[in-house]
Amino acid sequence: MFRGYSQNESHREVIVLFRQMKGLDVMPNCFTFPAVLKSCVKINALKEGEELHCFVIKSGFRANPFVATTLIDMYARGGAINAAYRVFGEMIERNVIAWTTMINGYITCRDLVTARRLFDLAPERDIVLWNTMISGYIETGDVVRAQELFNKMPNKDVMSWNTVLNGYASNGDVTACERLFEEMPERNVFSWNALIGGYTHNGCFSEVVSAFKRMLIDGNVVPNDATFVNVLSACARLGALDLGKWVHVYAESRGYKGNVYVGNALMDMYAKCGVVETAFDVFKSMYRKDLISWNTIIGGLAMHGRGADAFNLFSQMKSAGENLDGITFIGVLCACTHMGLVEDGLSYFKSMTDDYSIVPQIEHYGCIVDLLGRAGLLAEAVDFVRKMPIEADAVIWAALLGACRVYKNVELAELALGKLIEFEPKNPANFVMLSNIYGDLGRWKDLARLKVATRDTGFRKLPGCSLIEVNDGVVEFYSLDERHPEKEQIYGTLRALTKLLRSSGYVQDFMELDERN
Repeated sequence: MFRGYSQNESHREVIVLFRQMKGLDVMPNCFTFPAVLKSCVKINALKEGEELHCFVIKSGFRANPFVATTLIDMYARGGAINAAYRVFGEMIERNVIAWTTMINGYITCRDLVTARRLFDLAPERDIVLWNTMISGYIETGDVVRAQELFNKMPNKDVMSWNTVLNGYASNGDVTACERLFEEMPERNVFSWNALIGGYTHNGCFSEVVSAFKRMLIDGNVVPNDATFVNVLSACARLGALDLGKWVHVYAESRGYKGNVYVGNALMDMYAKCGVVETAFDVFKSMYRKDLISWNTIIGGLAMHGRGADAFNLFSQMKSAGENLDGITFIGVLCACTHMGLVEDGLSYFKSMTDDYSIVPQIEHYGCIVDLLGRAGLLAEAVDFVRKMPIEADAVIWAALLGACRVYKNVELAELALGKLIEFEPKNPANFVMLSNIYGDLGRWKDLARLKVATRDTGFRKLPGCSLIEVNDGVVEFYSLDERHPEKEQIYGTLRALTKLLRSSGYVQDFMELDERN
């Protein structure tokens, strides 16, 4: 019964059942106490765990290494590391599992010095203990010590290699991650996932695609759901829709059709690649949905201007009893912004705190500022910013500056630029936005003055960049790109297309072109 409750995450019922067991004078054994103590850990019931510790002593199980090890783990996870060490010190027989649990307890409390001292004192060190200590250094970001200890490890297994590999990946050292990956004598799916995840974590999305293709060509390892999620994320960022579709078919052929993580990644990929209807189809086909599933599709629909569908799903989400969070409301507020529903947006924003006790973050405030700005309510937007309980960031002021250009409000634009200079003094893009407003209004002296200020920053605005899938690969194109090896053919085709468009009566929108570039 204890095990059954635990497997179903009913940990409070485990503690209640144990009290019933005591009331009936049924004597526990060495397997009973660990089962109940683990439930105390799960629900952070340290007080009940201390009471159980007293009963352990009264019942004569104090010397049992299995029970004592579980007590150490309970106290350490509860932050009572001194109590955990007292239990460890009272143990008559300490096996390698007890040493590992105690060392891991100090790692959990971020005391790596004591953990390493105990590690050096341990009479026996197996692979698990070595990996635990190496992981401790990795978790605290000390990859140098992790590598030093890894080099001393006598019998490295693939898990040991993967631990250090993940350390380099999570700390942003892609070069070291690649080097270690090539040195590995054996690789499993977690090794490939560490490399691919490292690329994803550090924004190397083209490398994600290359590594995935190499993994498939290698043929010794089959991708799992974590692999597909990372690859689909890269496809979303690159706009590689064709590859994303192929991954969709391949993942389903590998039995991941009902996998909620892969489903969420597919929705995100399709939405970001502009195929929101397919994202919606994926959502409807999922027989199990979590909070991320609902948030992803609501956000995707909102991003593509399908606010009515987003609101409908939001209502279904509430009816299904799903817990809403801050990301849910970002999607809803985004839908209001795209549909120009100012009153509805303000109502949803108020509902966050009043009905769901969700504390608005900077992103939510940014949504409201964007909503008011797009609707032309610039004075209300500035007033909202001034009344915010947290300081507005560069994103909020940039949204205001963009709205000022649309509505030709130069006074507020100058205010927004002044704030942006405080946050990003070296970003010339902010100066360009205001200079465009001056140009639209014919204020040429102000435009010339601002161009001088832009030049004085010493930085140049980054050119616009586009990505396109060509011949099973992703190619980058920059605005006014003169470095591309096929620039003559590209510009020749562009001139022909422009000529064809003009012959059909197309007039180029230079304001739109300036913002993109």
